[in-house]
Amino acid sequence: MKETLDLEKYALKLGQEARAAAAALASASSAKRDAALRAAAGALRSSAGALIFENEKDLAAGRSQELSSALLDRLTLTEKRIDEMAHGLEEIAQLGDPVGEIIKGWRRPNGMLIEKVRVPIGVIFMIYESRPNVTADAAGLCLKSGNACILRGGKEAINSSTAIARILRSAIASVGLPEASVQIVETTDRALVGHLLQLGKYIDVAIPRGGKGLVKRVIEESKIPVLKHYEGICHTYVDASADLKMASDICFNAKVQRAAVCNAMETMLVHEAVAKRFLPDMCRRFEEARVELRGDEASRAAYPSVKTASEEDWSTEYLDLILSIKVVKDVGEAINHIRQYGSAHSDAIVANDHRAIERFVNEVDSSAVFVNASTRLNDGTQFGFGAEVGISTDKLHSRGPMGLEDLTIYKYVVYGQGQLRQ
Repeated sequence: MKETLDLEKYALKLGQEARAAAAALASASSAKRDAALRAAAGALRSSAGALIFENEKDLAAGRSQELSSALLDRLTLTEKRIDEMAHGLEEIAQLGDPVGEIIKGWRRPNGMLIEKVRVPIGVIFMIYESRPNVTADAAGLCLKSGNACILRGGKEAINSSTAIARILRSAIASVGLPEASVQIVETTDRALVGHLLQLGKYIDVAIPRGGKGLVKRVIEESKIPVLKHYEGICHTYVDASADLKMASDICFNAKVQRAAVCNAMETMLVHEAVAKRFLPDMCRRFEEARVELRGDEASRAAYPSVKTASEEDWSTEYLDLILSIKVVKDVGEAINHIRQYGSAHSDAIVANDHRAIERFVNEVDSSAVFVNASTRLNDGTQFGFGAEVGISTDKLHSRGPMGLEDLTIYKYVVYGQGQLRQ
């Protein structure tokens, strides 16, 4: 009971301090918030040695736990990666300030002037896994958009993330803004997350960024609104009208460039009219990249070394060098497959037929639909947002890469001259 009580007190302290900081940030000038971001960038660079020292603690623990080489690489901080984090904060500082933007305004017949004005959400609780650089990205976006944040990173990066947050807090305080604008959860006890998810009085939104299990837990336990995506079951459909060289390059990039991410292709759909021409060379290219191929009967007929796909394969987010392949009779069957098995994350069509493209764009209801481009491009940086705090597949408030504007909401400001309701 004592430990639980301590966790409750710690969670409450984080929430109360974040709420107070959010009030100060909401009235802070854009120039001051930008100054904090630039100060934080400089502090990260000057503290590179100390960050690498803390990071080595995480790496040593990871090696002792026999984490994969890929995960250890994601955990690793180098001078180059620290400089990239700092540069990311400087880029955020250079972005336009969304806070205070008048989205639209109009005057009513009684003379009232009504303005719809963009404002910060308030306090954002973000839960994410392994990569320590997310700490800087999330803090920077929240600070720029006038939000206080409570950050809970993965236990594998606890020393690195905590060190980054402390550097950011000191830099923020140096320009006269509250240190509590950025707070990091300094315990790996998972029970604390449950306590924070009850604090609707102090926290306005939770953003889980990680695996399906993490997102499911947050949704089930939270008493505050959640912005999320469960998983990225992303498709690329190769139409009969596609430039097959372009299609090969797009599909290869979507699967192989980085397989363990939410916007990587998990299923490739191919029109039956081009399957026998497209699949042999495409499958050989995948096999050379060590991609395991699982497909339906028609795809196996075109390339016999493809393994038989199970029903479960069509709805699996592999996050690995594994790909499902299905031959379809037309764009309509491709759309129906995506509707049945997709996760509304990122889906693409490769085609030159404008009717097929128009139908795909209009009928595929995903957070981003790509025409003749890789699903790997569904990303805040690639969209020009500077960075992102995640990709939302929700339909309320925010959808797709969540950048600065998605960390704001709006309020109505009404200017009158004594008007009364009749």
